[in-house]
Amino acid sequence: MTERSGPTHKTLEIGMALLIGMFGLVAIYGSLKAGINWGAEGPRAGFFPFYVGATIVGASAINLWRARRDDDGRLFATWGQLRQVMSVVVPTAIYVGSMPFIGLYVASMVFIAWFMRWLGGYRWLTTIAVAVGMPVLTYLVFERWFLVPLPKGPFEEWLGL
Repeated sequence: MTERSGPTHKTLEIGMALLIGMFGLVAIYGSLKAGINWGAEGPRAGFFPFYVGATIVGASAINLWRARRDDDGRLFATWGQLRQVMSVVVPTAIYVGSMPFIGLYVASMVFIAWFMRWLGGYRWLTTIAVAVGMPVLTYLVFERWFLVPLPKGPFEEWLGL
């Protein structure tokens, strides 16, 4: 038996319209603080962002209005499908959020190992080899060959990299 419950298209469209509308309001608020008028040297820093934010709010209001009318009851996704998506989204958000604190290389090792072992079911030897090998290869290519510094954390600083 398949699972047939979950959020509807209408629910998600209303939620996204509200979320994006709030983003537009934040842009408008920041623009007002920076100044939206025209100065002697030209437009102030908030001039263009204000109108972009206003456009975002307007488009979100239209989307909200249209989503409010449409109610065909179609599912956006089942809860099981959303769990699968979140099993990728949550670790990726943690990876990105941890990078400023532990650096790209350590975060990448943990991230790759997590996905290979948890989602891929690879053996530990393969998981460790790839999880360590990819950041080392990335370091060699970008930092040594192309001379592009990437974010480092305390471990890389301790190693003197």
